[in-house]
Amino acid sequence: MSDITKCEGEGCPIKEKCTRFTATANEFRQAYFTDSPIKDGKCEMYWGEGNDNIMNQLNSIMNPKKDE
Repeated sequence: MSDITKCEGEGCPIKEKCTRFTATANEFRQAYFTDSPIKDGKCEMYWGEGNDNIMNQLNSIMNPKKDE
């Protein structure tokens, strides 16, 4: 069971490496993106090896750059 928003992988060339596509869905209750999260050929919701993109987003939220 996955307590994440899953992706159907439509039009995604790296879906087989993304946890949002490969995780086992909960057969009774599972959230999915309503539209593909791919914009301009990139996916900000990619959750791959090392949680690459998600970790970068969390770091930028938790450690915002201050104007110098």
